[in-house]
Amino acid sequence: MAEHIHKPTKFPNRIFEAFQGGEDPAAISRVAHETAHALLSRVRADPDPGVVERLVAYTDENGIDAVAELWSRATPRSLPGALWRIYLLRMLIRQDPTGTSFLFQRGVEVARTIDPVIAGAAHPTGPDEIIVLADAILRGIYTGDFAVALDRAAAFCRVMSAGATSLADDADAAEPDRASELTRRGLRFTEMAAELTACARLWRSDSLD
Repeated sequence: MAEHIHKPTKFPNRIFEAFQGGEDPAAISRVAHETAHALLSRVRADPDPGVVERLVAYTDENGIDAVAELWSRATPRSLPGALWRIYLLRMLIRQDPTGTSFLFQRGVEVARTIDPVIAGAAHPTGPDEIIVLADAILRGIYTGDFAVALDRAAAFCRVMSAGATSLADDADAAEPDRASELTRRGLRFTEMAAELTACARLWRSDSLD
């Protein structure tokens, strides 16, 4: 962990966009994969509760930029790519638990799948419950079935996408700009869900590098 503590970094919705840089892509990819495999294998081999909780809360003290530097530019269907997306989701939830829980609850109301059950949030899902869910999903990658944690995160994203799409439909006539923003968010959550589902499938086949 970083020797100096930084304030948590706040990002707007464009946090979903890829980070860009001028470093050697091959070197970045190598470091991303090596650190992801080393961290995950070490913690899962001996999941000390104190270490796990520090990893779960790491971005609260250091900001998500430290994690982004390691993993944000990894390909979506890779171990560092999966870890990045889990940390990103947790940060997005914790930055706006009220707004996130509102979207999620709407998604639960309109969902026609078992995704709300797979995500595993308490019902009804308020700000406190959505934070608990975010921590539980992240904790699961270190202490539980890694593929199940990814599936829960993917289900969460699909519920969020359903909520955003439903709200976009409501706002379409009176607030077209807001409707467009919600539609974009819904699409990005759908994309992230597909990426996380693919990672879960690769993990189960021992192919997630």
